[in-house]
Amino acid sequence: MADKTQRIKELIEILNRASKAYYAEDTEIMSNFEYDALYDELVRLEEETGLVFSNSPTVNVGYEAADELVKERHAAPMLSLDKTKDVSALAAFIEGQKGLLSWKLDGLTVVLTYNGGTLMKAVTRGNGEIGEVITANAKTFINLPMTIPYKGELVLRGEAVISYSDFEKINEQIADAEQKYKNPRNLCSGSVRQLDPRITAQRHVRFFAFSLESADADFANSNEQKFIWLKNQGFDVVEYMPVTSATMEDAVKTFAEKIQGFDIPSDGLVLLMDDIEYGRSLGRTAKFPRNSIAFKWKDETARTTLKEVEWSPSRTGLINPIAVFDPVELEGTTVSRASLHNVSIVKSLKLGIGDSIVVYKANMIIPQIAQNQTQSGSLAIPDTCPACGGKAEIRAEQGVETLCCINPECPAKKIKSFSNFVSRNCMNIDGISEETLEKFIGHGFIKDFDDIYHLDDHRDAIVSMSGFGEKSYENIISSVNESRKTTAARLLAALGIANVGRANASEICRHFGNDFTAVMNAGEEQLLETPGVGDIIAKSVTAYFKDPVNAGITKRLLEELTFEEDEPRGNSLEGLTFVITGSLDNYPNRDALKAEIESAGGKVSSSVSAKTSFLINNDINSGSGKNKTAKQLGIPIITETEYMEKFR
Repeated sequence: MADKTQRIKELIEILNRASKAYYAEDTEIMSNFEYDALYDELVRLEEETGLVFSNSPTVNVGYEAADELVKERHAAPMLSLDKTKDVSALAAFIEGQKGLLSWKLDGLTVVLTYNGGTLMKAVTRGNGEIGEVITANAKTFINLPMTIPYKGELVLRGEAVISYSDFEKINEQIADAEQKYKNPRNLCSGSVRQLDPRITAQRHVRFFAFSLESADADFANSNEQKFIWLKNQGFDVVEYMPVTSATMEDAVKTFAEKIQGFDIPSDGLVLLMDDIEYGRSLGRTAKFPRNSIAFKWKDETARTTLKEVEWSPSRTGLINPIAVFDPVELEGTTVSRASLHNVSIVKSLKLGIGDSIVVYKANMIIPQIAQNQTQSGSLAIPDTCPACGGKAEIRAEQGVETLCCINPECPAKKIKSFSNFVSRNCMNIDGISEETLEKFIGHGFIKDFDDIYHLDDHRDAIVSMSGFGEKSYENIISSVNESRKTTAARLLAALGIANVGRANASEICRHFGNDFTAVMNAGEEQLLETPGVGDIIAKSVTAYFKDPVNAGITKRLLEELTFEEDEPRGNSLEGLTFVITGSLDNYPNRDALKAEIESAGGKVSSSVSAKTSFLINNDINSGSGKNKTAKQLGIPIITETEYMEKFR
């Protein structure tokens, strides 16, 4: 009994910590598979012992809301649902009754209140008792009606979600791979709870109703009639199918087939009694209503062998573990890799090379390790960084252990400089994205700029890497070789010298007759004679080449390159007026872009007017004053990349 009591306490602490990370901090410290297994173990032990502690997740719902937004208590507690992974249990649950089987969407639950036909209030689920008021943000949900035909008081619940396609588009706009969002749910949660509704508006949040709580209307004692009524009011309702025990298996199969191409994140299904009064008569437990139940996909698992664990360094200094295993078929695709997230998870799984592991796809999408059947625990955590060879150490924060590179000069921490080097505006090496750079740096293929021109030394390793192959390798090498014929200005801009953008680089190289050695040896006074070059740029250039490391890398680069003449830009932008706003990715500042435009005969103004030809703003969907004015006047708003493609 004592052992079981101790285990109950351990499980409560582990599950509550995981729940807090998921609901309050938008992070995951364990997989859904692992959480469900531990939760089921806790339920079993509580039933066996009769012990249920007040802080057990079996009697507490959710976790406390964050402090940034105004809090409000719900009129009725928002209970979670009991769950099953067994289709026969669903059929038994609905025995003799009609049910509604619908998607269980994976976003953020929101309660909406309408009065007089107008949206009056929106509150998040929070901890089930108290949520956060997000009314201003809800008004930006792209499919949510602001006014409806019904003029009485209406309270409904639904899920705020961001589609996979919108999630991918948002991530594509983030150049910094480390800053990309991990999954649609985290992005949605952060978007819905923003203090600035303009940010929410940019995220394409959608709302799908799944429960009508109160309205003065006749629903003929049918929850399906509630759904139909909500549709007629203009709401998108979660997709559902009427079911009976006899049709349950086929209905679940239909949803299972659909999820492979379903654009809205879903982590299972919900079965609801159609008969409202019958469902109400069933009552509720301390945590679950008895008129509905959740169905979690019975994860398809496969047994395989762990071949290695890659340790991938990132720009933040974190060295992330990735499991590599013998390929297996899961949910219709072949998988051979799974993120292990951090050292804590590696240790909890007691991994060792050659171990027999069970893998699955979380929510039928994301490969993860479910369990380690061997549990050899022989895997060594590295004490050096694979990118730089410097010291790596384990650090603990909020109970989670991570491996970190402590070398401030680690090339993995300078991914931006390598990304700038290969960019279209600089050396123009197509096919080497930030993600590819991170992999090459992590494997030690690239430490300095000149190493890019020796990637062929690592042919066999690159071809065998996940996501690569013979064709990918050949395309990269071809692009690298094409970049060997370049201009002095492109190389100078590619080095990433502070305050030196493409326009200034062109002026400097042109001033020195495109003699790169002359640029390297120039003093501040000589550089100051260049049009558009002031003290700051002159000091940056001379300081860069005085550094022996930088000078050595540049000299090695010069041995790889052949220079062409950098053609004058002429007056290609004559007659065009631009306004520049917001942050820039390819220029050090707005002045650098302004100088380039003006050197090509264009004009740059500080405000949008009828004379403006183009507004350059990387945030095209921003609600800024300049964007609004441009739209009102019919002036094109283009991104920095579109400017470069159109006018360079």
